[in-house]
Amino acid sequence: MKHFQTQSRGPKLTKNLSQYFFRGLITALPLGLTVYLLYVFLSWSESVAMQLIRPFIGRLYVPGMGLLLGIAGIILLGMLMSQRGMGKLLSLVELPFTNLPVVKSIYSSFKSFADYFSPQRNRTTQQTVVALRLPGQPLELVGLVTRQNVGDLPAGFLQGDRVAVYLPMGYMIGGYTVFVPRDWVQPIDMSVEEAMRSALFAWMSSAAPAAAPDRRQP
Repeated sequence: MKHFQTQSRGPKLTKNLSQYFFRGLITALPLGLTVYLLYVFLSWSESVAMQLIRPFIGRLYVPGMGLLLGIAGIILLGMLMSQRGMGKLLSLVELPFTNLPVVKSIYSSFKSFADYFSPQRNRTTQQTVVALRLPGQPLELVGLVTRQNVGDLPAGFLQGDRVAVYLPMGYMIGGYTVFVPRDWVQPIDMSVEEAMRSALFAWMSSAAPAAAPDRRQP
């Protein structure tokens, strides 16, 4: 009997250890990646700062000046880009990146993504989080309205009161853009950041599951 109990406890113990391992991994992975990215950024900024300012101040250099230098540089760049005429200069700097075949696609994608979060962006043209519902179907697809009209699209597209909706796929492996009638979409009261974050993890709920009812006999 004792031998049988020992054999039955073995698989259960292994299962519990596996569950604990994956639970710990899921808990540690986001924290570890965040700390690692911060470490990489700080290391890079410190390396640049040591090469730029340490030759001038010598022993007065204090660890952490690299981070301050990076923040100051970003603020200075923002101030410069707020001045008139800087757009033309930026266009000249971007010229190599916007003409090389492969680099052009990569740079344009990153620039479009960054421009979306620009504080100077017109709020009336920002993407709207919507639920796409096909008529007569109990199916909902969450997406972003990226175009409010199709009048300026090339010939061949259906015309009318239609919008473009981007449907992101889970874990950011891609997405689809569909053009549908406006009455097929219903705005959702959530920010774009929340929608993209939810889509990244396939809308998996982080809330604790409801407790199972106690089925034990009295």
